[in-house]
Amino acid sequence: MRITLVSDAWMPQVNGVVRTLSTVVDIATARGHRIQPITPDRFFSVPMPSYPEIRLALTTRRRVARLISQFDPEAVHIATEGPLGWLARSWCLIHKVPFTTSFHTRFPDYFTARTGLSPAPVWRLMTRFHKPAQHILVATPRLAAELAEHGLTQTRPWSRGVDLALFRPDQAPPADYAALPRPIAVHVGRVAIEKNIEAFLAADWPGSKVVVGDGPALADLRARYSHVHFTGALHGEALAAAYAGADISVFPSKTDTFGLVIIEALACGTPVAGFPVPGPLDILGADGRGIEGGEVAVGGVDDDLATAMMQALACDRSAAAAYGALWSWDRACDQFLSALVDRRQG
Repeated sequence: MRITLVSDAWMPQVNGVVRTLSTVVDIATARGHRIQPITPDRFFSVPMPSYPEIRLALTTRRRVARLISQFDPEAVHIATEGPLGWLARSWCLIHKVPFTTSFHTRFPDYFTARTGLSPAPVWRLMTRFHKPAQHILVATPRLAAELAEHGLTQTRPWSRGVDLALFRPDQAPPADYAALPRPIAVHVGRVAIEKNIEAFLAADWPGSKVVVGDGPALADLRARYSHVHFTGALHGEALAAAYAGADISVFPSKTDTFGLVIIEALACGTPVAGFPVPGPLDILGADGRGIEGGEVAVGGVDDDLATAMMQALACDRSAAAAYGALWSWDRACDQFLSALVDRRQG
């Protein structure tokens, strides 16, 4: 199948959206599908205000239309609600081409976290964007229910996976962990206000705290939490080692739609602590025993993050690794391909 994938989030960005899209593209290509990425690296772009690593493509409807028309896709998927997403959506509507979208990011919550204003106007914009889609791909049933409250009922499941060749329990810990008092709690992710990292940094903890990642809040947090070890962004083996060498991983975000870092940590045998919100609840379950109710806990979930962290510390690492290994990228690719709408069948 010839598939046009439109995304305003793309490499070299490092986040869950990009990892999801790039991994699924690689698997689908290996299966014989032809993928046309329409992404910011193909155009002149400018840094997004307050998110300089995110590039906003500056192009025209005509150029995007020409790219899609020349490729003549059998299916179109629009992954993000940015400039390229809106231009591709316009082309599909004008030419009556069915398309699918995916809901990766709670921009209404991000907007509120940064401005203190009501998320309602952003929800109206998001609803307008996704309403014409044949299917909206979402990571969890909880997110599907939330979108249904806004009139978006055409959701389809699109789960996430783990690179088990990389994220595994036998990774040697980073050398700098040797100087840190145990137990070590690590947070991995973008260092930004909407990730609620300060809840982690302020929580009572008997050992050391490590923050892995980059972002607009990094300099401020480094200055205010001098006892915390900030590594900056890590990738590949170094990232996997940061997970595997820690005693627990902490996911304090209350705005994420899933939390890919949760299953990456679990696959490394590192139990995870989080709040009882979408993401942790959809992976760890309300009691930390997983969404299907396993026999032993693989993480801690509590309204008090310090309590959740101590729960995670008591978890079995081998059980965490076994549970993390259940999340398959091949299954995620199957879900993505099955949700596409072949325009030839219309």
